[in-house]
Formats: sequence, structure tokens, C-alpha cells
Amino acid sequence: MSGQIVLATANQGKLREFRALLAAQPALRHLDLDTAVVDAATAGAPAVPETGVTFAENSLLKARAVAAHTGLPAVADDSGLAVDVLGGAPGFLSARWAGAQSSDINNRRLLLEQLSDVPARHRGAAFVCVASLVTPSSHRAGPGEHTAEGRLEGTLLTQERGTGGFGYDPILQPAGETRSCAELTMEEKNAISHRGQAFAALAERIVEVLA
Repeated sequence: MSGQIVLATANQGKLREFRALLAAQPALRHLDLDTAVVDAATAGAPAVPETGVTFAENSLLKARAVAAHTGLPAVADDSGLAVDVLGGAPGFLSARWAGAQSSDINNRRLLLEQLSDVPARHRGAAFVCVASLVTPSSHRAGPGEHTAEGRLEGTLLTQERGTGGFGYDPILQPAGETRSCAELTMEEKNAISHRGQAFAALAERIVEVLA
């Protein structure tokens, strides 16, 4: 095998999206991505506390820690929902908006409740993602750090729609769409998503690591 890379997450939805994105890269079509791309737990890396106060800080924290622990290149992202009328919140707190141990559905319910009286014209929001690639000094490609940002602009719905995706996907309708993110296919979502944009911007570097 040419190489291996660790996605610094325990979220299997993110892992599926990342593998699907890499599968579309011609230079990587010879790889078994189920083997070449593994999650942090499979690589034996512990969970990394998100102690930063921006998406970029948390993304780099995770990638650096996982690369240092495993000796393998690591990709991490920090992403969330930025709501206009909340001044960009939940932001980097998106995954724990309803509490430290909150579930996706509880986060969505709380946000919808908080915005229940906000009219459609003021329900603008965006998914934001910062992805990071960190290669350790022991890797043949040499040490390095790279980051990229992606955004998916849209409007918050007043109720959940769709069963695909994860996180806040059921309550964000992308600009120019009539469906929620949770009603899109994985291919459609990857083509426009904040995470897809950020990972795609790192794709050339990731190809260098894996090919």
C-alpha cells in the first residue's frame, strides 16, 4: 500500500464523506480507501479535547495531536453552524450547543426553539469548516501543516426535513436549493458542502501523502 492517513474523528459520517471525496481523486483510485483512510480510534489515537475558540485552532489541535500519537499524517476538521442572528453562534460550540454530552437531535431542537419567532428573512446561516492536514517529521513527505476553509450558505428551516447526513443537516436549506442538506445524496452534498470544499482544497496535498 502506498500510504495511510488518519482522519482525526470518531464520527463515522465524516469518515464516509472523507473517503467518498478521496474516491473522486483520479490519483487515488488504485487505493483501497477503507484501509488507507482510518479513523482515530482505529489508529489507536485518543480523543483530543477541543480547547480552542475558533474552528482553525481546534482543527489544528486535533491534527497535530493525532499525527504526533500515531506517526502518520492526520487530517482533522472543526466545523459547525454559524447563524446570522446569533452573531455566528453556535459556531465552534455547535456539537455541544445543548450541553457537553448533547446529541445531534437535542442540539437541533434547542436551536429551533431559540429561533422559533425569527422570520424567514432573518434566518440566514452557514455551515463553516476548517480542515487541517499535518504530516509528522518522520513521514517521507516531510513535516508540514496546511489548512483550508469551506462555507455552505443557506437558510435555517423551522422544522427538520430529511433523514440523511448528520448534525444540523436536517435544518439547513442550502442557497438555491429546495431541499435540506439531509435530503441531498452524499454525492450532491459533497459537491457543495463546507467540509467537501475544505477537504477538496487539501486534496492535492493529501494525494502527495497517499499516492
